[in-house]
Amino acid sequence: MTLQIARPVVLLLCASLLGGVSVSSAQSQQSDDRVGLAAGFRDAGVAARNIELVRTLAKPDGFFDPEAPAGRPRRPPVPDPPADAAADAEAQPAAPQPPAPGSGLSYTNTDFAFQGDHLFLGNYHGFNVYSIEDPTRAELAASIVCPGGQGDVSVYGNLLFMSVQDTRARLDCGVQGVAEPVSPERFRGVRIFDISDLRAPQQVAAVQTCRGSHTHTLIVDPDDDANVFLYNSGTSSVRPGQELAGCVGAPDPDAEESAEEDPDAPVDPNTSLFSIDVIQVPLAEPERSRIVSSPRVFANLETGDISGLWPGGDHGQGTQSSRETRQCHDITAYPEMGLAAGACSGNGILLDISDPVNPVRIDHVVDDAFAFWHSATFNNDGTKIVFTDEWGGGSRPRCRASDPKTWGANAIFDIVDGKMRFKGYYKLPAPQTEQENCVAHNGSLIPVPGRDIMVQGWYQGGLSIYDFSDSAHAVEIAYFDRGPVDANDLISGGYWSAYWYNGHVYGAEIARGLDVFRLLPSEHLSQNEIDAAALATANEVNVQHQQQVSWPDVPVVARAYMDQLERGHGIGMDRLTAVGDALDRVESGVGESTAMKADLDQLAADLQADSEEAFALNQSRLVLLAGTLSGIAAELR
Repeated sequence: MTLQIARPVVLLLCASLLGGVSVSSAQSQQSDDRVGLAAGFRDAGVAARNIELVRTLAKPDGFFDPEAPAGRPRRPPVPDPPADAAADAEAQPAAPQPPAPGSGLSYTNTDFAFQGDHLFLGNYHGFNVYSIEDPTRAELAASIVCPGGQGDVSVYGNLLFMSVQDTRARLDCGVQGVAEPVSPERFRGVRIFDISDLRAPQQVAAVQTCRGSHTHTLIVDPDDDANVFLYNSGTSSVRPGQELAGCVGAPDPDAEESAEEDPDAPVDPNTSLFSIDVIQVPLAEPERSRIVSSPRVFANLETGDISGLWPGGDHGQGTQSSRETRQCHDITAYPEMGLAAGACSGNGILLDISDPVNPVRIDHVVDDAFAFWHSATFNNDGTKIVFTDEWGGGSRPRCRASDPKTWGANAIFDIVDGKMRFKGYYKLPAPQTEQENCVAHNGSLIPVPGRDIMVQGWYQGGLSIYDFSDSAHAVEIAYFDRGPVDANDLISGGYWSAYWYNGHVYGAEIARGLDVFRLLPSEHLSQNEIDAAALATANEVNVQHQQQVSWPDVPVVARAYMDQLERGHGIGMDRLTAVGDALDRVESGVGESTAMKADLDQLAADLQADSEEAFALNQSRLVLLAGTLSGIAAELR
């Protein structure tokens, strides 16, 4: 099933007139302190609301250009790229061509992963390991120079996986690059490191792929203890078959016209386009990792045509133009739900991954405001998906006051009976300048019980934290932003990714390094909610491999629900006071446990009855509060 979302032709409307488009409820653009911040590499102006920067670390040696530590400007300006050339251009040369020289993005900080007391930060030039045992005193633990472009990382046990797509990347991690158009020394795919010794990781495998690896997603099959799987998304050009057997990027040689001359020409059924790679990693023998399937997840389910989704182009007058769907940029897996969401060029797709080697598409959507479907995030219940649109490819200013509020934004979908239903948009509400690359990018959930809250990087738009519990009316509740890297030129910077991990927010700053934050209580988020979120700890986090969060039945979690109900006028003052008094007695330990247990059970029953007359979010929170009180009562002896 395809859901086509119709939009008005007129684009530059006041945000308040655009249904489902969120602006900050706390302040207007005119009074937003993010507007007009001073530029600077290390001394830029800063604006923050309800969040505090507690640690910042500059990039270590070897991960910036000594002659231009902030990066080099994108000058002279280039015109907007066409839809088929934005972000991750996928040109298909008729014959192998020499690789292009390195770009100003060669030292870009990218995505990161967490394990125990360590953070692994990818970079186009390798990766860095940071100790975060005390996040306020985070420090560099190790640096591994291994150029390859992209550098997205994930971790599992003693293994680290890293995406590589640059044509200059080498199998041996050398910095000299590869000059020849066809070479056995070139590497494009997924590197696998043994990180048993964090200070001296060893590359143990290198899985070559036909289109490199722009991103990959770790898949842990609950029914398979011997292997993990990677969903690899290659978005670069198809490498020549002379370099890697089986790579096919040319049109069908039996066709009368080339694909460039005739867009309706038959697609070579063996093409390396229109698929993802599924890589099997035997945990006992990672050196035997290999591609085990290349599912055609974009096929027409009725005809079998492998190019069965969005054909490329715009959706009519006044709409975005997006490229043909023949690759995914990012896939987020939720194995506990048996689902994955793919942000795939011109479509958002929903996959059944109950058999991880053979994912099956169960739904897909298009959106005429999206230029490039970039990434996806489920809510904790697996009932919503937030898709991002990387309009302009991440290197251009797309958050200016003149830019449409639905372009370069998030689109929020509810999942109803296995189908995605569009509900609303969210875009950074503070306008940015011409010198700031800005668009929706990577983020993660903040595990506040009873709410859907996400922190997200917007490149030089900073990080924004917003509540999408009401899918149609997402609202910003906190932010952090710096002024542009340079006052005159656009130098790429800002947050590639902003993620929550065990009580803190971490930001991968493209040009500046690593930032660590803590949330501050406000009218939008209470201290109880922050403390309850901090209880949802994990030993390993790869954001594109979502894990369902649960919270213990303890008083602070109950108080978090109480704060939400009070904020939403969903509970009477008498009931609120009675619950608070009961929790006070539990925390103080004063009183007879049998009596306290009876009080909690009665209150739980009363709240359950109250929920039957409540609506929407208040109804669910009353039920959650009742369940938490019952759980606390069950622990009393």
